[in-house]
Amino acid sequence: MLILTAVLTTGALTLTACGSRDDDKGSSGGSGSTQTVVIGLDAPLTGDLSALGLGIKNSADLAVKTANKDKTVPGIKFELKALDDQAQPSVGQQNATQFIQDKNVLGVVGPLNSGVSQSMQKPLNDAGLTQVSPANTGTELTQGNNWKTGDKQRPFKTYFRTATTDAIQGAFAANYLYKNANVKDVYLIDDQKPYGAGLAASFKTTFTELGGKIVGTDHVNPDDRDFNSVVTKVKGSGAKAVYYGGEYPAGAPLSQQLKDSIKIPLMGGDGMYSADFISLNKKAEGDIATSVGKPVEELESAKKFIADYKTAGYKDAYEAYGGGTYDATWAIIEAVKAVAADNDGKLPDDARTKVLDAMSKVQFEGVTGPVSFDEYGDTTNTMMTAYQVTGGKWTSKLSEAVK
Repeated sequence: MLILTAVLTTGALTLTACGSRDDDKGSSGGSGSTQTVVIGLDAPLTGDLSALGLGIKNSADLAVKTANKDKTVPGIKFELKALDDQAQPSVGQQNATQFIQDKNVLGVVGPLNSGVSQSMQKPLNDAGLTQVSPANTGTELTQGNNWKTGDKQRPFKTYFRTATTDAIQGAFAANYLYKNANVKDVYLIDDQKPYGAGLAASFKTTFTELGGKIVGTDHVNPDDRDFNSVVTKVKGSGAKAVYYGGEYPAGAPLSQQLKDSIKIPLMGGDGMYSADFISLNKKAEGDIATSVGKPVEELESAKKFIADYKTAGYKDAYEAYGGGTYDATWAIIEAVKAVAADNDGKLPDDARTKVLDAMSKVQFEGVTGPVSFDEYGDTTNTMMTAYQVTGGKWTSKLSEAVK
């Protein structure tokens, strides 16, 4: 479900396992000290998915700046260390190593892509370093590869997320298309990546259980931009809509080429819900996407976030994951706060271990609403929203919590 590398200057600070210590010149008598805690961030800051990635980076940056401004954790100064994974698992794994080696890093926010997360989970888990993704929806990341059979096993104790799972998102999408959009015949396409394939499979299960018919299936390469062959198959199938498991860089041209031949909507998941999907697609009107949570613009709890983001002057929009990213970053900040409070206001040498222990107990009112995690590390907020392109912009059509 991206990043320009932020260079963090440590100078001649002495590093400890819990963070660097800085003389606090403003404290009474000059005897106080400030500890620096680094929060890592991994996302695609360059490339096709950078619109989503930069929104993630900026939202995490805003959380860090807000915590410092408000002195949310007395005696602690937070810094953000942002690394660009280019939406590539191998790069994400390299970034994970960088975070692990920096002893000031007590938590990592990200990544966007479930496939990238699969490469980062084990090394971060082995290092006991907390990870919170605002965008990953692959169900297996928290519940193991056998979750479909009911055998749910949490594979990595360090992994959490503020985005709900594809099991929930796929079911929500199927229900919306079948019941609300009254579409009974669907052509199913995925990009063969963990996110796209998993989402398509979840959609198919629920859609067929409802009585819907999958009139054809196909796989595409996420790097392709010519989809005429698959469009020909869709046209001959009698489909009334296409469900695409994938992301907007391929989804946008697929939709446009589809409508050049047949006037049916394309539906996808949160990987499609971006302003760039519309800007890359001259025929996006009527297309549908689902995304995690309720639109932040409709949430009373998000008003301050939206205002602060605007005031901060970020040139990139916060996009689909802005609110969830702020909450993911804030969850780490809350865990650090709890650890410091239990240790006379200072972080202990085993701060990573203590922060991880504190994560399971984190509860607060966030941008997206109440934030907490279940026994698998999944968010307890299962709100989903269906959007449709209307008048050249995404418009929310239905929001509901999925059980």
